[in-house]
Amino acid sequence: MRTIALTEETRKNVLENLLKRSPSSYGKFEDAVAEIVENVRNNKDAAVFEYTKRFDGADINAGNIKVTKEEIDHAVDEAYKEAAQVRKDVQAKGEETLAYLAETGKMGIVLCGRPYHIDPEINHGIPELINSFGIAVLSEDSICHLGHVERPLIVSDQWMYHSRLYAAANYAKKNKQLEVIQLNSFGCGLDAVTTDQVNDIMTNSGRIYTVLKIDEVNNLGAARIRIRSLIAAVKIRNRKHIEPHPVPANIEKVEFTKEMKKDYTILIPQMSPIHFDLLTPAFRHCGYNVEILPEMGKQAVDTGLKYVNNDACYPSLIVVGQIMTALTSGKYDLNKTAVIISQTGGGCRATNYIGFIRRALAKNGYGQIPVISLSVQGIEKNEGFKFTPALLVRALQGVIYGDLFMRVLYRVRPYEKVKGSANHLHEVWKKRCIKSLEKARYGEFKKNIRGIIRDFDRLPITDEKKPRVGIVGEILVKFLPDANNHLVELLEEEGAEAVMPDLLDFMFYSFYNSNFKAEYLGKSTKAAKLCNMAISALEAYRGFLRKELERSDRFTAPPHIEELAEYAKPIVSLGNQTGEGWFLTGEMVELIKQGAPNIVCTQPFACLPNHVVGKGVIKELRRKYPESNIVAIDYDPGASEVNQVNRIKLMLATAEKKLKSDLPQAR
Repeated sequence: MRTIALTEETRKNVLENLLKRSPSSYGKFEDAVAEIVENVRNNKDAAVFEYTKRFDGADINAGNIKVTKEEIDHAVDEAYKEAAQVRKDVQAKGEETLAYLAETGKMGIVLCGRPYHIDPEINHGIPELINSFGIAVLSEDSICHLGHVERPLIVSDQWMYHSRLYAAANYAKKNKQLEVIQLNSFGCGLDAVTTDQVNDIMTNSGRIYTVLKIDEVNNLGAARIRIRSLIAAVKIRNRKHIEPHPVPANIEKVEFTKEMKKDYTILIPQMSPIHFDLLTPAFRHCGYNVEILPEMGKQAVDTGLKYVNNDACYPSLIVVGQIMTALTSGKYDLNKTAVIISQTGGGCRATNYIGFIRRALAKNGYGQIPVISLSVQGIEKNEGFKFTPALLVRALQGVIYGDLFMRVLYRVRPYEKVKGSANHLHEVWKKRCIKSLEKARYGEFKKNIRGIIRDFDRLPITDEKKPRVGIVGEILVKFLPDANNHLVELLEEEGAEAVMPDLLDFMFYSFYNSNFKAEYLGKSTKAAKLCNMAISALEAYRGFLRKELERSDRFTAPPHIEELAEYAKPIVSLGNQTGEGWFLTGEMVELIKQGAPNIVCTQPFACLPNHVVGKGVIKELRRKYPESNIVAIDYDPGASEVNQVNRIKLMLATAEKKLKSDLPQAR
């Protein structure tokens, strides 16, 4: 193996030379890189060997190339050392710049954002524009080591650069010579979290906060005006001798105590009515006075827009909108009310829903209301709310009942001979299941499962054939009718059968992810074993349901999570674990294999993870499964419902045409 060392001499001025490249030449560079990528895609290793010889002077081929484990380990160690040195160099430059500002009395701007905002092609020359006003520019990485953030913050740090942003802002708020400008890219929902927090850190200390929204437009006119306005405002403050008054960035969280459990009402935002109708009694039988919020239609969205950063994702607007609509209704004693919300702890914005809720409460003067974090990891502690075995069993039974109702009801309702008979049967059994959850005995649970499947198996239905349409996507948009504009109803009105994967499978997905983390990301193998044990335990509990569904005439059993993972592997990496991740892709393959090749992929507008594993894999799914007929639908406050319906109808027209062409062959 030929090793090329990056010495001080070869490294000198590399970054400076790259940044000196004229933006007008970028098109040429892009064309050259695109040609190389296409050649490698088509010719694979042969192309790599060719370019290695041309650019590096190394004549390698499949016969003589060999990289040992020791060489790989050494290269990785050297890479980490170099990365650490780069960080030190950047920090040293930051300290040098701060010393220069202190000596000259000049102004500096901390130009912060995402790591990719350092790219001139993305920031459109804003650093140079600021320099043209005689102002020094510092990145958040250059000063973050000097800042100490008081915690807990109102938000959760989901990414490392979040922590650097907050530390840099915390340092800047105390330094009168520094101002902060944050770059924000259109459609980046995580920036809704960071911009809110950086804004809080600065403005709460009497400082100016500026955010510049940038996208593909490179017109700097608007940015120039904003920067000039900032400079003018700073000069006015200096003339008036307005001094910053730094205050801690942390918040005082209101804990849900044991005393509160006795007489507080806990509000739970609605996500899936068919499941949550059963979860209410599960919580109440364990001593919690919970109330599931009803569906609110557009009112929840409109209210959410008032209280949540409008760059946040659609589900967060709905969740906060439900809660704030309820709290401002006058129905509840605000000194005896709490809110509970799930917290995933992953990279998705859902981890920070709790922060959105707390900010909305504070904005409306409801800071005394406790917000309970519901998480398997125990991200936050609340003495008054505990996962007891009794609660877990009841919640599990409630979810399984909900999954079963969804499976059998959606399967027979489009074909019922007597209009409304399927819904009536569902209501009858729902009341029995709610009653059964008081004791939550496993024997009665099995009896109910068998009875539900038997009765829906016997419900009189027609023998007509309708297109089967699967529904996948972001968990709230998929399950909440208000969020997806009552998609199941629309499909049934248009002559189709809706097929919805189980809610419990998402829990399996969350547990299963620990295996990839342990194998490839250095995470705990013990945690992976515990998660696998949890999967086995849940599957054992659901085992009776699976057997009964397999014996039935009309229904199919849910897949195992290992099957879904195998379905997804050829298409996406199991490392895609943000949001619905690879699980969404696996669900689509499962639906295709189970006779529902027509799929609606529901996703919040600008939900980047779901665009990758949902919309982003449609082309490959069509290649592997030519019968697939998939449409991705974006949901957002500003989305056109007419456009959504028309696209779904177009998909259904294709499904109908395919169904009619298949029927003669079936006969």
